[in-house]
Amino acid sequence: MTQNDDIDVGPAQPGRKRDPSRDAKILDATLEVLAEVGAAGLTMDIVAARAGAGKATIYRRWTSKTELVIDAVAHMKRNQVDLEHLPDTGTLRGDLLGLFKPQSIEEGERKLKIMTGLASLLSQDQALAEAANAAVVQPWAEAHFALMQRAVERGEISASADIGTLSQVIPSMAAYRTLVQRKPIDLAFLVSMVDGVVVPALRRQLAEAPSDSTGHRPVHTTSRVDGSPSPRRAASVRKRSKP
Repeated sequence: MTQNDDIDVGPAQPGRKRDPSRDAKILDATLEVLAEVGAAGLTMDIVAARAGAGKATIYRRWTSKTELVIDAVAHMKRNQVDLEHLPDTGTLRGDLLGLFKPQSIEEGERKLKIMTGLASLLSQDQALAEAANAAVVQPWAEAHFALMQRAVERGEISASADIGTLSQVIPSMAAYRTLVQRKPIDLAFLVSMVDGVVVPALRRQLAEAPSDSTGHRPVHTTSRVDGSPSPRRAASVRKRSKP
């Protein structure tokens, strides 16, 4: 044991404030190391050196390498999703596809290596699956839920649609694709999920929406999930177009 290893890594002293910017630097360093050497080669010492932080500082925040990696991946996902500035194209389909951000081949490979490293650690400790789900799936699920809620408010989809479940579909499948299949997330994958799964499911729930007291189903006045005009809106356009 070296002199640097024999240090106090107990809890921070009362009154000491945690520096969020310091945390972000450590998490970014963790992602860099994970992409370079994988989970097997990552150590707290290497991360500390890369971040320019003391090992005691890291251990006060994260008690294990796996906990640090999960938080680093969560940090990466949060940076990818800005809930305050979500796409607003006028249709749910456009909004969901608008979340996709093209990336270079190098960046795609880097992120895939990071997710592969996380998968390697999770295979050793399945008890961390819930924490991994919160890190990998929830940030995107929250974005999808917000977009679907907006679609409900503008009358594009039924208020009875199970958006709580459907908002989890694409993020969960994306996690499976990266963690299990070891494949990157590309636009073709998202289009297949939006057009082949989510939109049809919402369209079916709209068709099955309960009728009102007169026995008629509610007719919305804005675009449908797939971007086509609703019957009432289309009829209005035809009426205005008559000579």
